[in-house]
Parts: sequence; C-alpha cells; structure tokens
Amino acid sequence: MTIQKIEMELGGKTIVLEQGRIAGQANGAVLVTCGDTVVMATACMSAKPREGMSFFPLTCDYEERKYAVGKIPGGFVKRGGRPSEQAILTSRVIDRPIRPLFPDGMRNDVQVIAMPLSVEPDVPADMMAVLAASSALAISDIPWAGPIGCVRVCRIDGEYVVNPSLDQIKEADLELTVAGLKDKVLEIEAEASEVGEDALVEATDVALDAIAKLIDLQLELVELIGKPKTEPALVLPDADFVEEIGTRLGDEIARAIRNPDLSASEKALFDLKDELIERLAGDYPERIGELDEIIDILLKKHVRKMILDEQARADGRALDQIRPLAVDVGLLPRVHGSGLFARGQTQVLTTLTLGSLDDSQKVDNLEEDYEKRFMHFYNFPPYATGEVRPIRGAGRREVGHGALAEKALRPVIPQTEDFPYTLLMTTECLESNGSTSMASTCGCTLALMDAGVQIKAPVAGISIGLVSDEEKNILLTDIQALEDFFGDMDFKVAGTRDGVTAIQVDTKLHGLSREVVKGALEAAKAARSQILDAFEEVIPQPRESLSEHAPRVFVVEINPEKIGEIIGPGGKVIKKIEADTGAKLDIEQDGHVYITSVDAAGGEMAKKIIEDITREVKVGDVFTGKVSRVEAFGAFVEILPNRDGLVHISQLAKERVNRTEDVCNVGDELTVKVIEIGDDGKIRLTRRGLIEGDEDYVAPPQAPKRDSGGRGGGGRPPRGGAPRGPRRGDDGGDEGPGVRFRPKR
Repeated sequence: MTIQKIEMELGGKTIVLEQGRIAGQANGAVLVTCGDTVVMATACMSAKPREGMSFFPLTCDYEERKYAVGKIPGGFVKRGGRPSEQAILTSRVIDRPIRPLFPDGMRNDVQVIAMPLSVEPDVPADMMAVLAASSALAISDIPWAGPIGCVRVCRIDGEYVVNPSLDQIKEADLELTVAGLKDKVLEIEAEASEVGEDALVEATDVALDAIAKLIDLQLELVELIGKPKTEPALVLPDADFVEEIGTRLGDEIARAIRNPDLSASEKALFDLKDELIERLAGDYPERIGELDEIIDILLKKHVRKMILDEQARADGRALDQIRPLAVDVGLLPRVHGSGLFARGQTQVLTTLTLGSLDDSQKVDNLEEDYEKRFMHFYNFPPYATGEVRPIRGAGRREVGHGALAEKALRPVIPQTEDFPYTLLMTTECLESNGSTSMASTCGCTLALMDAGVQIKAPVAGISIGLVSDEEKNILLTDIQALEDFFGDMDFKVAGTRDGVTAIQVDTKLHGLSREVVKGALEAAKAARSQILDAFEEVIPQPRESLSEHAPRVFVVEINPEKIGEIIGPGGKVIKKIEADTGAKLDIEQDGHVYITSVDAAGGEMAKKIIEDITREVKVGDVFTGKVSRVEAFGAFVEILPNRDGLVHISQLAKERVNRTEDVCNVGDELTVKVIEIGDDGKIRLTRRGLIEGDEDYVAPPQAPKRDSGGRGGGGRPPRGGAPRGPRRGDDGGDEGPGVRFRPKR
C-alpha cells in the first residue's frame, strides 16, 4: 500500500490531503486533515448509464457520526437516526458546485459520500468535506471538470478571516461560503448583519484567492496519483431528430412562450409539454421516450434566444421588472401573527407562533450543542403547482429553503434579553412559479410585524437569474419557473434597506464571473427596495403590542444563589407555582427567571410569588401575612412564601397578652414589622407601633446572644408569666422561635 500525502498552509492552519490508506475499491477516496478534524470522502460511479433517465443521477451525502466528537447518540436509537438539518444543508453545499462540472448527457449514477471521522470544534468539518469530495472526484476516473475549492470567509472587526473557528464565526458580522474554480464562482452562501454589497464583493475576492490555492493543492495530488478519466456513453439527443421536431414545432413554441398564460404557472408549462408529446406520439410511437427531452431542448432554445437576441421575456416584463406584488397581514385571527405575500403567481402564507424559551429547539450537532429559539419551517404541498401526489415529510429542498429564509431573518430578530420568546415560523407555499424561498422571507417579515415583534428592520428577498452565452450576460430580476428551468443561474439575495442578510447562489454554468456577481447584487438591491416599499404601504412598522392570544412573558432577575429556593426539594415549589398560576417558568443559571403565561394575571401572580420568595428581608420592613402556627410564647407569621417570623407574645399588642389565642389564631392576617434578623436567619417581628393608637411604640432592647452558638430565644419574656421560648438545642424546627432559610440546592 502506497500512501501519498501533500499539504499546504491556509488561514493559519495546515491542510493535508492523503490518498492510499482507505477505501481502495472506490473510484476515488481521500482523507483531508486540518488540526484534529479528519474528513473522508469517496466518489463512485456505476459502470453503465441508467436506462430511461432524463437527468444526471448524482447523489451527495454528508454522513455525520457522533464518534467523531466522542459522543454516544442520545435517545433510544443509539445507531443514529435520520440526517440532521446541518448534515442535509452540508450535503447541498457539496452538491451544488460539483454538479455543473459533469459532462452533459451523463447518465451513469455517481455517488459522493463525505464523512467526518474526527472533528475539532475550531475546525468545522463542512469546508473540509467539500474539499475532500472535490479531491476524491479529481483523482478518480470519473469524468469531471474539477477540481474546485470551497472556503468560509468571515469579517471580524473589519478584517477578513479564511476558514475561521466556531468562536470567530460567532463574532463576525459577515459569514460567506464560496465554492468555485480559480476565477469563477460556482456557489455562494452568506449570512450577514445588513452588510453592504461592496463588502460582499470584497469577501468573494478573498475567497477566490484561497480557492485558487486549494485547487493547486489538489492538482498536485492529481499529478501524483490521478487516474485517467473514463469516457462513459453519453445520452445525447439525436441532432437530426431534434432538428426535425424543431422544424415542425419551432414556430408554435416561439408563439407559445410569448403567451402570458404559459408563463403564469409551472402547470401551464407542463400542460404544453404533455399536449405536444401527445400530438407527436402517433407519428413517432417508437421514440416517445425521447420527445419529453427534445421538447425541453426546443423550449430552452427559444426562451434563451428571445432573451439574448431581443432582451425580451416570456411574460413581457422588462429585464429588471418585478411581477405584481400583493401584501396582506392579520388574516388568521387566532394565530399570533400572519402574513400573505404574492409576487406574480408565487404565493406564500407564513404564520408566527410565540412560545416560552423552554419551547426552543435543542440542536445536537457534531461541532456544538445549542438551543435555537428562532425557527422557520417551509412546506411545499402538491397543490402549489397544481399537481396530485402523496404528501411526504420534508425533503432536502424543503429543509434548504426553510433554512435560507431563517438565515435571512435571524440578524433582525430581537435578542433574548429584549424579547424572551421562542419564535416558530411556518410557511405554506400556496402557489409556486419562481423563488418560493425568497417569498417565504417576505412572508416571515410580514408575520413578525403583524405579531408585534420589534424586529430591527423589515427583510425582503428576490431572485436574480441569468442567461449567458459566450458574448452576453443578461440578468433577469424576479425569475419565474420558465426562466429558472432554462436559465443559467439562481442568485437569491435577502436583506433590509441598509444591507444584505443572506445569499444563496447556484449555477448551471462552469462558474460566474466577478462582474456577474456584482451585477446580480446591484439588481437585487434595487428590487428589494421596491418590495420593502410595498410592505410599508400595508404595515409600515411592527404593531405596538402582541396579539391577545399570544403568551405573555415576564422576566424576574434574582440572586443565582436563590434559584434553589424557587425550585424547592424535588421541584416542589416550582411545580406548585405553575399549578397555582397556570404559568410556565424557565430559570437560567445567571438568575434570570422567564415566566410565560397566556393569562397575564397568572403571569403577574407568578412574578410576585418569585419576587416574594427571593426578597431580601430587612429590619424595618412591614408585611401583612397569615398566622401559620400559634404557640404559648407567640405566633409565627408567614411574611413571604416559605418565610416565617416570630411575633413574640410580648410584641402582639401594646398591652399585656396572657394567651396568644386572645390576639390571633392560625389563618388570621397580621400586619407586622421586622425588628431583628439573627445570624442564623431567624426573623423577629412585632405588631407594636402598627396597631391603631400605638404610634409611639419604641422597640424593646435586643435579647442577649448566647455564647454557646445555639439559637437565640427571641426577646426577653415580659416579667410575670409568659412562657420562655425553646431551650438551647431545640434546633429551630417545629418548636423553635424562628425559621431558617431554605437550604441552597
């Protein structure tokens, strides 16, 4: 076994590519090591093309293993379950940049698997996974026009950092992931805090410089051990047959694509194709399987020709024109916030549900575990395109679209300290004809503002398309399905008036130039402003108050040392508070107590109970409490929850009292004042000076402390008869003259 290793320095870290140690039967297999992060990637291809396949069957999987971070999976299934959201998103990051580089007409199954074997938190595995996947393909015999590079660039305090650590990512105001060739962009992912377009272009330039170095590293490995590329049978349409059908249908297709009804929906396009295939089937019964692809080729040819030669669009819009907008809020009376957004024939309904912080999602990733209080789930039912099909769980597309809109809104969501709620947003795609993910971003903004969430600024999103040949690059604002299917780029940008918050770009070309990226950002900025204008006409700012149906959250800040007193032994105290008030309590280690209640009165009650439990009692404080116990030497009064103090019999009234029961019984309310707090926490109380007509009261002298360290016995009994308190050693329990604080837990 011969092991080949090459390495380079990037971003202050050493990256090592290794081949020959593992997975020898794969077409290509590479280990990538950076720090303690080790990622394996394999690339395999079937020997024969798949029959009847009209597209390239590429599968990219990012397989997480908890052993990579020394963890045993939680729950009952220790083997591990379905891929996490992060794994799905990473699979998409691998897929998008490598897919355009395979030959047209390739129908052999290709599977790329990237698997982190060891993960160091300071070296996130996702960028290493893309590098490993590219390297495995590059050294394999699979035909592919790579290698590619992929890096993350963050801006921290105005400086750009390549492949930063997790802690650095959290400090950044811009996180940009770029995959590409040496001078072309294949993919962009970004999350930013309202960053300007110029900064995004600068960060892209930094990324491309690093990508060029990664490509050189892989080419060095290819030079050492790369296999000759095979030449699989490509499934390409019969050029003569394409020309024959084109001659027969060309004029009809050219007229059809200029019909606004065709471009009005995806279904209309599907219906046209079905109609043409049905008409041709009788004349070409033996070639029915080819007709679908050929009609796609002809549609693509005429759509692109119209855009490139005439700079005209199928629905008659100008190149930079947005379809008609429709904005509405407050449609659903019982939900906490709702927004209906339509852009042409793309329509979404987004709702917001507010909950307590305890409702946040627990995320268990390889790199870190955390709780997520802002979530967005995206659903794409079949009726959105007029189809009939079974409803399944969320696929990769749904997860990716939901995550993109979530990323776009996250920078404007109020911090927990200002808005202590969990926010769950759900988007239902009601109609689809181009970029429902950016429509979802708009729907989220409307629902948040309708709910009264004081977001930093409204966020809108738009998709910019591209039709390109060797001479022209025509950008299209607000692409619809026809332009997405037959165009070259989907450049999604979301942001506020002040800057960009999220980007996602993929292309069918062998990369995008810097000029195209810059032009798309500028076009998106102009379109975004128009959408935000439409928002302002309907809801210029978030509502002043939350929906009456939304829960109310109250925040109490306590001494962390008193958390145990709120929880109580076995959770007894907190359970009683929740049962009595109907509120839900979440207690943070720093002493913040979050009280969530649908009933505002219940929340206020819980807040008061907590404040009472944790209140620091001081000499001179006056309380009204209930008598909890009566003894011969005086009465115990509960001045605060679980906090009693003793009113000695001498302090029950101005005049002499012979029996405690002559003044009070269990359950009676007494107004008392604190006159002493012992070193052991026992509280002495008095009624004297608080009884009408007794305003001239002067507190009696303090009782002497005992040298033995036992508990004090309260004030000196009045001369002539009142019984003494318990003797030393009675421990202050049921017989003691005071009460101790609850022990810390």
